[in-house]
Amino acid sequence: MATALDHYRLLGRSGLRVSPLSLGTMTFGVEGGGWGSSDEEAAEMVDTYLDRGGNFIDTADFYGGMGGSEEVLGRILGKRRERAVVSTKYSLTTRPGDPNAAGNHRRNMVRSVEDSLRRLGTEWIDLLYLHMWDFRTPVDEILRAFDDLVRSGKVLYIGLSDTPAWQASRMQAIAELRGWSQFCALQISYSLIERTVEREMIPMASEMGMGVCPWSPLGGGVLAGKYTRADLAAPVPGGAYDRKTMNAATGRLSERNLDIADEVATVAKEIGASSAQVALAWTLANPAVASPVLGTRTPAQLVDNLGALELTLSDEQIGRLNAASAVPKVFPMDVLTGPAEGMMFGGVTVEKR
Repeated sequence: MATALDHYRLLGRSGLRVSPLSLGTMTFGVEGGGWGSSDEEAAEMVDTYLDRGGNFIDTADFYGGMGGSEEVLGRILGKRRERAVVSTKYSLTTRPGDPNAAGNHRRNMVRSVEDSLRRLGTEWIDLLYLHMWDFRTPVDEILRAFDDLVRSGKVLYIGLSDTPAWQASRMQAIAELRGWSQFCALQISYSLIERTVEREMIPMASEMGMGVCPWSPLGGGVLAGKYTRADLAAPVPGGAYDRKTMNAATGRLSERNLDIADEVATVAKEIGASSAQVALAWTLANPAVASPVLGTRTPAQLVDNLGALELTLSDEQIGRLNAASAVPKVFPMDVLTGPAEGMMFGGVTVEKR
């Protein structure tokens, strides 16, 4: 459904208003290497985004060489800080070799928040994410530390990123039962080349009141048509670790994913849009999705991506994209959505909420 940056959405089960596309800043403070943005490009992207009514900007304490992205964003926003909803994250190491400068525990959370506040030049963080699950820290420690920061006013809302569905749902239930601050956002990888999260994570987020904010909605540029079969060749040993090398290492560059990108390009040609716009429009069509995070490097890429808000894909086009990107079913969902439904309801139809 066509929309606009200033047609705001509520983030999960909260009253926080955010734009339907958020501006990612992972490229800020990382000049060189073929994927970083210059400070001038970063400023132009923020200006364009805010001028069009956008208000949701995403960063992390690890981005830009461990804090560089936050510093650049803080300088660019300046007096416009009040109109922006800024999300940042903690968990990843900011002092290699120091075991307490990484992880999900209270000490790292509190220290990271203080550092982020200083770098961003602000008195509060609108949305703080746990960046990655560490499989070490007790959930009650994480939840109570989040709640303490919210009560202090240094953090206003909290979210989870890259966390197993069973831990996320468990934590949300504990927070609700104990009267602690609940999560309103879930940031996960979701795109036409990464749909496995539709099995558990996205239904969990909808049920538990978390708005989904997909990262890498363009699959690292694969869905934007940046790569061809020639790029499937093994990287040269000792070569630069650029975006292409990273995509190859993470499995994004594959025959299957390029086949999906081909279908995206076909739909894009039919409607006179770019491949990136079609891929983003497909993600936005999922009602559980609150605000995909745009990982653009240049102002031109940002302008193109924002054009996705003007698209409405037909049911037939969405069906073709779904078919091209389908993932195998898994237990128990393959059983629960199969013939078992008839056994549960005795041949009658019971509408879902």
